[in-house]
Amino acid sequence: MRNLEPLMIFARVAEMKSFTQAAESLGIQKGRASVVVRELEQALGATLLNRTTRTVQLTEEGRAFYTRARDLLSEVEELTSMFALSTTPLRGRLRVDMPAVLAENVVIPALPSLLEAHPELELEISSTDRRVDLIQEGFDGVIRLGPIVDETLVARPLGKLRMINAASPDYLARYGVPQTLDDLIRQGHRMVHYMRSFSARPDGWEYPTKEGYQSLMLPGAIRVNSVQAYHKAGLAGLGLIQGGYSTLAPWVARGALIEILPDLRPAPLDASFVIAHRRNLSRRVRAFMAWIEEVLRPYFD
Repeated sequence: MRNLEPLMIFARVAEMKSFTQAAESLGIQKGRASVVVRELEQALGATLLNRTTRTVQLTEEGRAFYTRARDLLSEVEELTSMFALSTTPLRGRLRVDMPAVLAENVVIPALPSLLEAHPELELEISSTDRRVDLIQEGFDGVIRLGPIVDETLVARPLGKLRMINAASPDYLARYGVPQTLDDLIRQGHRMVHYMRSFSARPDGWEYPTKEGYQSLMLPGAIRVNSVQAYHKAGLAGLGLIQGGYSTLAPWVARGALIEILPDLRPAPLDASFVIAHRRNLSRRVRAFMAWIEEVLRPYFD
C-alpha cells in the first residue's frame, strides 16, 4: 500500500461497526469508505468484515488484521508526534475502560478541565465491572483495581487507593458506633456481603494486625454482586461496608455515610493503568495516564 489511508478507514469502520458513522467521523463519503475497504480486502485476499443491513462485524481474519493495523497506526502517530511540544493539544480518539463507580464518582466529574485543554481529543469511556479484552475490544488502556493476573499485559502502577470502613447515620443510630474490633461483635453489627458469585463463601470484615490483614466473619442480611449495589445497600442502612475512599468520598462529604474505625482500615487497593503492550504508548495514552494519576492522587495512601 502506498499510504495508510486504507488502514485508517478500515480501523474506523471496525471500531464504529458502521460505514456511515466511520465515513462521517473521517469527513469522507460513505461510498468511498466502502470502496477503499473492498479494495483492501481484494489486495489482501481475505474478507475482513461481515456486512449486514444493520451492522458490520470483524471476521476472524479481520480481528487479526485490525490488531496489527492499530499497532502500525499507533507507531506512525508516535513517530509523527515525537517532536511535538508537551503543551501541544492532543487530538484523536482515545478508548479507555474503568470500573463504573470510579468513572461516575471520580473520573467523569474531572473531565471538563482535560477536554477544555484538549478540545480535539475524542474520549470513549467504557465503565463496566467485567474484565474487558483490550485487544479484541480495541481499548487503548484500562484502569484496573486490584492485582493484575494476566501476565501478557503491561501494567503501570498508579498508586494504592485508600480503603475505608463506613455506614449510614441511620444504621449507626440503631446499632451504635463501634470503637474497637470487639464492638463489632458485642454491638451485634451486620455487614453487606459483596460476592462475585453467589455460590462462593462471602468475604469477612477485613482489618489490619501486626501479622498482616485478617478477616472477621460478620453476619449480613443481604448479598450483592455489583459494586453499585454494595454501596447503595450501605447507604440504605443495611449494614457496614468497606470501600474505596475515592468512590465513597462524595457520600462521606454529604454525611450520607460516616467513616468508622479509621485505625482499622482494610488493605489499600492497587490501581494500575494497563495496556496490551508498550507499543500502545502513544502520546494520547501517555498524557491520559499522567492525568489520571493526578486525578487519583488525593485518594492514594
